[in-house]
Amino acid sequence: MWGKRKKKVTQIDSLLGQQTQIKGDIIFTGGLHIDAKVEGNINAPEESGSVLTLSEQGSIKGEVRVPNIIINGTIIGNVYAEEYLELALHAHITGNVYYNIIEVAKGAEVNGSLIRASDNMANQPALPIEYQTQSLDKGNNS
Repeated sequence: MWGKRKKKVTQIDSLLGQQTQIKGDIIFTGGLHIDAKVEGNINAPEESGSVLTLSEQGSIKGEVRVPNIIINGTIIGNVYAEEYLELALHAHITGNVYYNIIEVAKGAEVNGSLIRASDNMANQPALPIEYQTQSLDKGNNS
């Protein structure tokens, strides 16, 4: 039963490298891999089947709304995964996580609520302002 689960194949159409810093919102379709620091919201159309991969070096300060998400870095903001969410070993989220299917590795951290998604994720509340003002430039003290 457990071994017959299909792994999601991710094709990377866009890459934001480790030395990159982005201030602004990102809207994409396809596969996006982030090693960079992003301050802004990240969105992909719900019906697109898009995949966001956030590496251990990557960080996002903003809301993330993508159908399929693989997180191994830091996010300060709410996360909405309409289809699939994977929290890898070094995933650190400060905010609420809305998911349909979730896979969590030992060591992943969520400082917020894990909420099984309903059909209407668009009406979920935004992250409280005190989380939005925290800096992503924290040391790796975990």
